[in-house]
Amino acid sequence: MSSGNGTRRNVSKRQHLNNMVAPDPETLAEIQGIFNKLKVYVKPSSGEWCIPNQNVALRHPAEEHCRLQALKASLNAVKNQLSDKNVQVWHQHTNSTNRAGKVIAAVRSAANAEICTQAWCKFYEILGSFNLLAEEALQVGELNTVHLCEAPGAFITALNHYIKTSESTRYCDWSWAANTLNPYHEANGGSTTIADDRLIANTLPWWFFGSDNTGNIMIQAHLLDLQAFVSNMRRVDLVTADGSFDCQENPDEQEALVASLHYCEVISALLLLSPGGSFVLKMFTLYEHSSVCLLYLLNCCFHSVSVFKPATSKAGNSEVYVVCVNYDGKEAVRPLLSKLIRNYGPQLADREALFPRSHIPESFLKQHEEACAHFHSLQVETITENLRLFEGMSSEQRQRLDHIRDCVAHEYLRRFQVSFLPRNRWISRNTVNPACCVVSVGRPLGQKKQTGSFNERRELQTLSWRERIERGCHASRIQRHCTEDVVAGGVLEGPLSSCRVESWYVIVGAALPEVRNSPFCEGGLLTHLNEALAATAVDWTRVPPCDSCHVVSTGSILSEVAGLCAFKSDGAGIKKNKRCLVFGSCSDWGVCGSQIGDLVLTFSAEPSFSQRGCISLHDGEPFYQQQLLSCVMLSLQTLSPGDALLLPVFSALTRITAALVLCLHACFCSVSFRGPPISGVVGGVLVCAGFCPEAAARILPVLTEVQTRMSQLFTGEGDMVKNQSSGGDRQVLQFVPMEELLTPGLIEFLWTMNSEIIQQKLHLLMQL
Repeated sequence: MSSGNGTRRNVSKRQHLNNMVAPDPETLAEIQGIFNKLKVYVKPSSGEWCIPNQNVALRHPAEEHCRLQALKASLNAVKNQLSDKNVQVWHQHTNSTNRAGKVIAAVRSAANAEICTQAWCKFYEILGSFNLLAEEALQVGELNTVHLCEAPGAFITALNHYIKTSESTRYCDWSWAANTLNPYHEANGGSTTIADDRLIANTLPWWFFGSDNTGNIMIQAHLLDLQAFVSNMRRVDLVTADGSFDCQENPDEQEALVASLHYCEVISALLLLSPGGSFVLKMFTLYEHSSVCLLYLLNCCFHSVSVFKPATSKAGNSEVYVVCVNYDGKEAVRPLLSKLIRNYGPQLADREALFPRSHIPESFLKQHEEACAHFHSLQVETITENLRLFEGMSSEQRQRLDHIRDCVAHEYLRRFQVSFLPRNRWISRNTVNPACCVVSVGRPLGQKKQTGSFNERRELQTLSWRERIERGCHASRIQRHCTEDVVAGGVLEGPLSSCRVESWYVIVGAALPEVRNSPFCEGGLLTHLNEALAATAVDWTRVPPCDSCHVVSTGSILSEVAGLCAFKSDGAGIKKNKRCLVFGSCSDWGVCGSQIGDLVLTFSAEPSFSQRGCISLHDGEPFYQQQLLSCVMLSLQTLSPGDALLLPVFSALTRITAALVLCLHACFCSVSFRGPPISGVVGGVLVCAGFCPEAAARILPVLTEVQTRMSQLFTGEGDMVKNQSSGGDRQVLQFVPMEELLTPGLIEFLWTMNSEIIQQKLHLLMQL
C-alpha cells in the first residue's frame, strides 16, 4: 500500500501537471509531432497488391534493396558514435532528454496501473490511437485476445486497464491467452528469457508453454498446439507480438537477428485471427528483404497497415510497431499459410526469400522506402541531438526540455483519457486461482544488466572467465573466504500446513541440456558458474577444499541435530531415543559409532551423479534427481515422529529439487541449510528436525507417481528415452505448481542457499 507521503507526492504531481503554463505554438507543434510518428500504407485502387502464388514462395534468394541498405549504413554510422559511451551513463542521459520521460510517473500517479512500465504506456497509446477492437466483438460484448512473446505481461495489463475504464468496453466479456519463453524452464537462456514473472506467477493457467514446457513459439508443434489452446475462444479478435532478442552485443544486425522470430509471430497471427481481427507486431528497422516481404504480406492480408512509433517509445531506438487492422481471414491466405507452416521454425528467415523481388510491386516498394526514410530521419535526429546535449546542456535548454516533458505527460493523460483503476480490478488480484494471492512478487529477478560501453563489453568477451569475475560486481563475494557464519542459511519453520497436495501434477517436457537460468538464484552468479565450468574440466569429488575457508564441521552439524531432537518418555516413563537418518558414509561424516549421545544415527548412500552427467546441469541431471527423490522417499517412509534427517544436496536450482525441499518443509518442524559438510564435496546439507508422519502420508503418493514417471523416461542403461513425436529427450520438469514454489519464506531460503553454494563453487574454481 502507498504511504501517506507517497499519496501526497502523487497529488503534488497531478497538481503540477494541472497548473502548467500553456505551451507556446512552437512547443505545441513539437508535442503534436511526438504523438504523430506514423506512416500508413495506402493500397492502390488497381488491386495490384495481392498475395503471390505459393509456388514462388521460399524458392528464390533474398535480394538487397540498395536504397534501404544505404539507410542502414547511414544509421549504423551514427549509432557507432555511441560505442565508447558507458551504457548506464548514456541511458541516464537519454532518459533525461526523452520528451516522454515523465509519462510513466504521471500514469502511475493518475491511473494506479498494474505493471506500469514503458511497454504498458506504449500499448495503451496504441489502443488509444487505432481501432484495434473489432466492431463485432464490441457489439456482442465478447472480446478474445492472444498475446505472443508477452513477458512480463504489460500489454495484457494495459488492455485490462483500457477495457475496464473505457465506456465502450467496460461491460465487455474479455478472455485472453498468452505465450512467452517460460521463465521457469531452466534451459531457457538468460539473454532471451524475461525473468520478470509478476503477472505470470499469478495467472499461470492463462499462459501457453507448449508440450515441451519451453514456451518457444518458434517450434512448429507449438504453433499447432497454441491453436488448440485457444480453441475455446469463439473467435480471436486481437493478436499482439512483442518479441525480441537481446541484440546489444551486435546492434548493427538487430533486424536480421530477429527476422525469423517476426516471421513466426506473423504466421501465428494469420493462423489464429478471425476475420476482422487486428494484429500488433513489434519490429525494428525495416531495411532487409525479409522485412520488405513481411510488410507486403501483411498489407495483402489486412485492410489497413500502419508503421507507428509511440511517443512513449524512446526516440533514439529503432523500435516501431506494425499495426494491422481488419483481417481478411485465413481463407484468402490459406495456400501460402499452409506452406509457411510446413517451413515454420527458427531458421525460416535464413532460408530462401519469402517472395522474390519481382513479385513485389514497385508502388509498394516506393511507400515502404518512404516509411523507412521517415523513421530513419527521426532516429538519426534524436541520436545526433543526444550526442550534442551529452557534451553539455545550458540551463535554458534544460528548462525548456523539462517544460516539454511536463507537457507531453499532460497531453498523454488528456489524449488517451487515462483513468484510475482500483487495485481489486487488476488481473493478478482478480483471478480464480486460489494460489494466486500468495505468490511472492517482491523477490529479486536477477535480470542481466548491461554495464560499461559497447567497446568495453566487447573487450570483456575476450577475457577469461576468471578475469570477467574479477572485473564484475560479484568479485568481492566470490573471493571472500567462507566462515561458519557465512555458510549457515535461514530456517524454514514447519511442518508446512498450506500444501495443496491434491492440486499437484507432473509436467514432462524437453530434457535440460544445461541449467541456464533459475527462479531460485541470482542469474549473474549462475552465468559466471556456467562460464567457469565450460572452460574448466572439473570433478567436484576431487576438488580440494580451500585452506583459508572455515566451513562448518560435520561434528557441529551432528551436535546441532542432537540438540534439536527432543527426547520424551513414553507412558511407562521409558526414554525413547530419536533417530537421525544420515545420507553419506560414517567415514565421510567422521563418525566412529552409530550414536551421538541419545541420538541414533542410521547411514545410507547419498545421491550422486552418473558418469555421463553434464557438469553444467547442476541438480538438473535426471539421474541425480531420481536418486535425490529416492532419498527423500526413504526418509518419509522410515522415520518416526520427531526424528531427524541430514541430506546433502548439490544445489536446488531446478523445480524438481526445489519441490523436494518444499516436501521436507511440509514434513519437518524445521529445515535449515549448512555449508559443505564433507571434505571434497561441493554443495550443502539440509538439516531437517522434528519429523511429522501425518504430513508425509499425504505427500508420499505424489512422490511415488513422480518416481514412476521418472523411471518410464529411462532405459535400462540409464539413458533418457527418446520422445517419438518431437524427436527430443524428455524429462520430468515439475510436480509442484510454481505458485507454491514461489511463496515467501521458501523462495528466500532457496535463493540464499543456492547463492552460497554457487559462490563457494566459484571460490574453489578460482583457487585451482
